[in-house]
Amino acid sequence: MTSPRERATAFAPASVGNVAVGFDILGQSVAAIGDRVTVTRRSSPGVSIRAIRGVVADLPLEAERNTAGMAVLALASGLGLRHGFDLEVEKGIPIGSGLGGSAASAVAAVVAAAALVEQPLDRTRLLHFAMQGEKVASGSVHVDNIAPSLFGGLVLTVGIEDPYVKQVPVPASVRCVLVHPHMVLATREARAILKPDVPLSDVIWQQANLAGFLAGCYTGDLVLIRQSMMDVVIEPQRQGLIPGFAEVKRAALEAGALGCSISGAGPTVFAWSEADDAPAVQSGMVAAFRRHGLESDAWISAIDAQGARVVQS
Repeated sequence: MTSPRERATAFAPASVGNVAVGFDILGQSVAAIGDRVTVTRRSSPGVSIRAIRGVVADLPLEAERNTAGMAVLALASGLGLRHGFDLEVEKGIPIGSGLGGSAASAVAAVVAAAALVEQPLDRTRLLHFAMQGEKVASGSVHVDNIAPSLFGGLVLTVGIEDPYVKQVPVPASVRCVLVHPHMVLATREARAILKPDVPLSDVIWQQANLAGFLAGCYTGDLVLIRQSMMDVVIEPQRQGLIPGFAEVKRAALEAGALGCSISGAGPTVFAWSEADDAPAVQSGMVAAFRRHGLESDAWISAIDAQGARVVQS
């Protein structure tokens, strides 16, 4: 029997939650940015966070209050491990950006830690451990950021406590344009404004859009994707939290985007477009935010099909 590794580093990509029409059930990974977590195995039990670096450094070092730390604590408890882990977190995703930063840290941590234990762990088992980490940040368990960051690609999850994960094909020509205005919008705040009741007509409309969007992805029908990629339930309630959102969305669509909406809880705005249109879509969105006094960071990315992985050990 070979000895387990002593150290591993994993990368987990950023993600777009909801993907407009799939509130809390759809998510996609984004290859452009992500978080890295280095985990070192130690003989004594417990989990310690030794360092946090990158675009965000002022995060809790207590494992129970940190998404990466809590996810690895859940792994150690779930497996009944007698040894422990030390973590170093390198943040590539801004906090409060709507790009799944808390989820990516949890995912990268469990993927790295899993490389240091004797028993093989499949992605579904790791998903449950990462869910406990994400709960620290959001206050509830939802996997629309965790699942795509872990599995990669466009992901549909059905169920909460024991979610079933299905990767959905995306037409090869599609790119994701991300524009992150320089502001912070907390997930808890964005969820707090949502109304508990939705008109039946809007539910029917949203169901039709979700069905059309998924059908378009499976059949490579860009016309159907364009007609269906419209959020009529969540986006209208949250758009007022993002200065200039309506103009940013209009700029994206006028430049040829297939669709445009809020990434997760925001404030990042994302668009799907064909590869040839992506630069114009990006430029239009950035310029629209600037007209509202907001500078932004922007990326054009493939929808990362690989998901989280060990990158060095």
